[in-house]
This record gives sequence, structure tokens and C-alpha cells, in this order.
Amino acid sequence: MGPLAGIKVIEMAAIGPGPFCSMMLADMGAEVIRIDRLNQKGSGHRGNVLYRGRKSIAVDLKHPEGAKTTLELIDQADVLVEGFRPGVMERLGLGPEVCLERNPGLVFGRMTGWGQEGPLSQAAGHDINYISVAGALGAMGYSDRPPAPPLNLIGDFGGGAMYLLTGILAALVERSSSGKGQVIDAAMTDGTASLLSPFFGLMSMGMWTTDRYSNRLDGGAYYYGSYECKDGKHISIGSLEPQFYALLLEKCEITDESFEEQLDPAAWPIKREKMKAIFMTKTREEWCNIMEGTDVCFAPVLNLDEAPDHPHNKARNTYVDFEGITQPAPAPRFSRTQGTIKSSSALVGEHTDEILASWGFSTEQIDELKATGAI
Repeated sequence: MGPLAGIKVIEMAAIGPGPFCSMMLADMGAEVIRIDRLNQKGSGHRGNVLYRGRKSIAVDLKHPEGAKTTLELIDQADVLVEGFRPGVMERLGLGPEVCLERNPGLVFGRMTGWGQEGPLSQAAGHDINYISVAGALGAMGYSDRPPAPPLNLIGDFGGGAMYLLTGILAALVERSSSGKGQVIDAAMTDGTASLLSPFFGLMSMGMWTTDRYSNRLDGGAYYYGSYECKDGKHISIGSLEPQFYALLLEKCEITDESFEEQLDPAAWPIKREKMKAIFMTKTREEWCNIMEGTDVCFAPVLNLDEAPDHPHNKARNTYVDFEGITQPAPAPRFSRTQGTIKSSSALVGEHTDEILASWGFSTEQIDELKATGAI
């Protein structure tokens, strides 16, 4: 099931982008084993979608036998995913030099905010800090207030997890010809910077400024943004191209000749105020009846409760109900080897015996490891 069926992954338990990458790998069919800390607080939660699709073994990594057991699992893996600060895996005796010497075909995926090296590599941080340094946060939000965090989608998941995933998949492809694994240094600052490539291109062509809320794609343009409706709900429009813009004017019944000029930034604030007044004359549903499905480039702004019930999402099964939890379905879609959700989130250490037995440990070895407190 899934294009990665047969690939074995060891995931060192973490938060944020590492688990998201591991969720994607599991959704695509890989067998992912999560190594949790033996004495961590809390046992996990079945409803934690980010941790779906893999099994858990609880190990004391500071116990010599715990580290040894982890190495023996890594020996059999195709991929390792870890998100500790640089140097932690090395201090545990689980660094890439040790692991790749024992398992030369291993793809060793490392997820950090600042990267494995550099002046900030040992500093604590979160998504908001990484996208700040990369230049993304400073490009977002209104001009008259501080930049607003765009959830943690850009640093953790876009610039982090998806670049780690891309690196892992590319390394697996390369391994098929070389037979050798390698280390993936995925930093959220690097990935976020990469995501900004189009905007550096626009700046070089004189088509983008560093002033927030003054560009075509940052909300500055009145024809690309969101508006409040009569009922307090919101809609979004993205009528960038001339033909789409012309249709927007038609659907809004705008006959004001000043709107014929679309690209003059100096006039955008005045026109935005006029557009605000127009969209306040009808409810969101009424605007959906007028514009949704047309080439205006229009959509209702839905919250997390509403999105799963939108007709388009329902028709494509974009959201699914799995064991009573509404959650996004695996993406992307494959014509022959579609991935699936294998299970809800495992509780910490729930599958310790099962994992060790299926990966070649004898009952006697498992009992001894338990007796020593290593697992």
C-alpha cells in the first residue's frame, strides 16, 4: 500500500516538522517506527493526527542497552529521521558517522531550525524565529502593525518538513544507483529562503517592494485579498489576470470608470475601500451564489470546522473520518499505489514488544532489555 511500501523508517520522537515528515512517509506506505523516550511525561493521544500511521517503542536512549538496541534497529532501516539540536545524536552514540558505518545505505535525515552549523545552530528557536531570519515574516501582514505569524505552516511544515521529505526521497532515488546513503541537513531557515525564490525574482525585476501590504500578492492589491461580508463572514478574491478582473467587475456590478485601471498602486487603497463597501452588501452565501465556480478566482474563507463540509472537499474526500477523528486524507494522490492512513496515533511504547520481535529480537532479548530498564 503506497509508493514507499517496503521502506523502513526510524523516527526519533520530536515535535513539529520531523513528525510531519514521518507522517507523510507513513501515509505513502513506509513502515515508520517512532522511538519515544521511556520516561517522558504523558502517553500521547489517539487524536494527534500528526503522529498517525506509525508504531511506538519506548527506549531509554541514555541507557547503554537502550542506545545499542536503537542502533540495531537503525541497522535494518532505510531512513532515519531526527530533529534534535546539532550534536545530540552524536552524544548518544547515534550520529551519522556511526550509523552509516554500520548501515552504508542509510538515508540520515536531520531536521533543525538553524541547520547543523552556523552562528545560531545551538540556539533554541521556533517557526516564527526561523521565518523571521529567512525574510518571510517581514513580508507578511498589514503595514500599520507588526507582522502576523502565518500559523507555523511556512517554517515548520513548508520550509522544514517538506524539504526534509524532498531530500529523503531524492536520496532514496540516488541510492538506487549508488547503493550509498547520505546525510540530509534540512534547516527551516534554508527551506523558507528557498520558498521565497519567486519574490527575489520579482524584486530583481522591479515588481516587488519590501513594504508590507503594498504588493499584488500580499494583500496590498484590492483585487487580491479577503473581504468581510454582511454576515461577518469572509470571502477571498484573486482576480489577477485581466480577464478574471473584468469578470470581477461584472459580478460586482462595478461601472466606475476608475476601476478600468487595475495596476496603479497609488489608487489601490481608495478602490479597496469601495470594494469593502460592495462586499458588505451581501452575505458570504450570497456572494458564493454569485461568484463561486466562476473565473473570478473566488472562494469563501472557511474555518477548520467548515472546510471538511465544503462540497468540493467532500467530492474529493480531501478530509476523511478515521476512527472518529476528522482529518486531512493522505496527499498527493497516486494512480496505482495510493497511500492510506494505517492507524491513529500510537501511545508511547505501545508496540515495544511487537516491534522488537518483528525486527528480529528474541523473546529472551526483549525480556532482558525490560529487566535492565533499557526499554
